[in-house]
Amino acid sequence: MADPASGSRALVSELALAAVGVAALSADRIDALAEAIASGGKIASVDEARELLRDEIERWREEAARVSGQATTRLSVLARELGLITREEADELELRVAQLEHRLQLLERDSDPA
Repeated sequence: MADPASGSRALVSELALAAVGVAALSADRIDALAEAIASGGKIASVDEARELLRDEIERWREEAARVSGQATTRLSVLARELGLITREEADELELRVAQLEHRLQLLERDSDPA
């Protein structure tokens, strides 16, 4: 069986690289790149190049979201296999302990002779 930790690390690394790529292409950079592509004669117009670039960036964003979802799922599975609990479970346990402490204080107060 493959090591789940190494697969999860690779997935997180892939997600980080995708996010950096998407963030690096701002609107200004897209326009400049579209103009360079169009002036190079590879695509007929700047608008067509801009549209192709925006479509590609949208695909990158969708891929980043997909990879992020996979990473989250795999990390959750790995955490469960390691016996770790989620933040929500810890918060719920903390609340239950606080409630039990409160009840215990009430019982102790009621049982003390006044």
